Amino acid sequence: MVAAAFLLPALLLLGALVVQPIGYSVYRSLFDRSGGSFVGLDNYGEILRDDAIRNALKNTAVWVVLAPVTATVLGLLFAVLTERVRWGTAFKLLVFMPMAISMLAAGIIFRLVYEQDPDRGVANAVWVGVHDTFAESSAFPKARPGRDSPLVPAGGGAYVTREPVRAGVPVLLPLVGVAPAALPEGTKTARPPAGEPGKVTGTAWQDFTRGGGGQTNAVDPAESAYAGMRIEAVKDGKVVESVRARADGTFTLSEKADGAVLRLPAANFREAYAGVDWLGPALVTPAVIGAYVWMWAGFAMVLIAAGLAAVPRELLEAARVDGANEWQVFRRITVPVLAPVLVVVLVTLVINVMKIFDLVFVIAPGSVQDDANVLALQLYRTSFGTDADQGVGSAIAVLLLLLVVPVMLVNIRRLRKERSR
Repeated sequence: MVAAAFLLPALLLLGALVVQPIGYSVYRSLFDRSGGSFVGLDNYGEILRDDAIRNALKNTAVWVVLAPVTATVLGLLFAVLTERVRWGTAFKLLVFMPMAISMLAAGIIFRLVYEQDPDRGVANAVWVGVHDTFAESSAFPKARPGRDSPLVPAGGGAYVTREPVRAGVPVLLPLVGVAPAALPEGTKTARPPAGEPGKVTGTAWQDFTRGGGGQTNAVDPAESAYAGMRIEAVKDGKVVESVRARADGTFTLSEKADGAVLRLPAANFREAYAGVDWLGPALVTPAVIGAYVWMWAGFAMVLIAAGLAAVPRELLEAARVDGANEWQVFRRITVPVLAPVLVVVLVTLVINVMKIFDLVFVIAPGSVQDDANVLALQLYRTSFGTDADQGVGSAIAVLLLLLVVPVMLVNIRRLRKERSR
C-alpha cells in the first residue's frame, strides 16, 4: 500500500500526459474530418494514397538512416581524436555548445547560413569564394553588341568581328547591356584607339552615355572602358594571339593578328557564379540534416567520450605492445568495447529524429516544404493547416507511434541485458 501511494501521483501524471493522448489519438483516427462519422481505417488508407504523406514518410526514412549515423560517427571521431590532445576539453566544449541552442534558434541561424545570396549566406560565400579562385567570374555577364555593331554572335556566347582586322587600322569593339552600377569598381573612361604600324590596336568599351547623347559605335568622352576584356585573334579556326584590354579599354596585338578575326570569347560574358541552391528541392533535406548534425554531434561526442574514459587503458596498451597500429586499435578494440554506448547514442538519436519538426519547418522555405516534408511536420500541417483534417492527422500520429515503438523495444531489451550482467 505504501508503494502504491508513492506510485499513484506518477501513474496519474503518466495516464494524463501519455496514455490518455495516445488513446484519444487512436480513437480520433477512426473518425472523419468533423469527428462525427465513423470511417474505420479509411484515414490510414488515405496515408497510403496521399502523395505528400508518402513523400514525408520517404524523407523520414532518409532522416533515420543518415542523421543518427552521421552524428554518431562524428561524435566517435571527435571523442577519440581529442582524447589525448591538450586542448581537447575546449574543443569538446565548442562542439557541445550548439546543444544549448533551441531548435528554433538553430533553424533561424541555418536559414541564414544557407541563404542563396553569397553576400548574406555563409555557405555560399565560402563556396563562391572557392569556385572563383579556380574559375573567375566575368565582370560583364550582360554585355552584348548593340545596333549596327562591328561585332556579331559566333555561337556559344562568343562574339567576333564582321571583317578581318588589319595592322595599323584601329579596331572598335563596342558593347552594351551592362548597367553602369554593375561595372567593376574603379572602372575608367574609355580612350579611343591609336593606330600603330605593324600592330593591331583597338578599344573594348561600353557604348552608352549616361543621360543620353553620344554617337553609336564611337568612343565618346564619358563612356566606360571594359578593363580586362579578353580579345583573341583567330586565323583558320586557331587562336594565334590573345590579350586583355587595359584599364582604359585599349589593347594591342602583334603583327601575327594581321588578317585575323577578333573574337571576344564566351568567358567574358559568363554569368557570375551564384553558388549552390542549398534550399532548393534537390538539396533541402541534406541541408537540414546538416543543421541537425551540427547540433547533435556534440551530444554523441560527450556520451561516447564518457564511455571511452571507462575503457581499460591496459587493454589498449597491450594491443600497441603486440604491434597493433592506431587504426587496428581503434577498429578491433575501441569500437567493439564502445559498442553498447554507440547503440545507446544511435537509438536515442533515431527516436529523436522520428519526431523532428522545428528544424524542417523553420529552415525549408514554403516553396520547398513539400520536398523537405517529414512525418511530424505533415502531422502538424494536416491537423492544424488551412484545410485541417484531424482524422488523418491522428492517423499520422498513430503511424509515427508505431514506427517509434520497435526502436523503444530494442532500447528496453538492451537495458535489460545490461542489467542482467
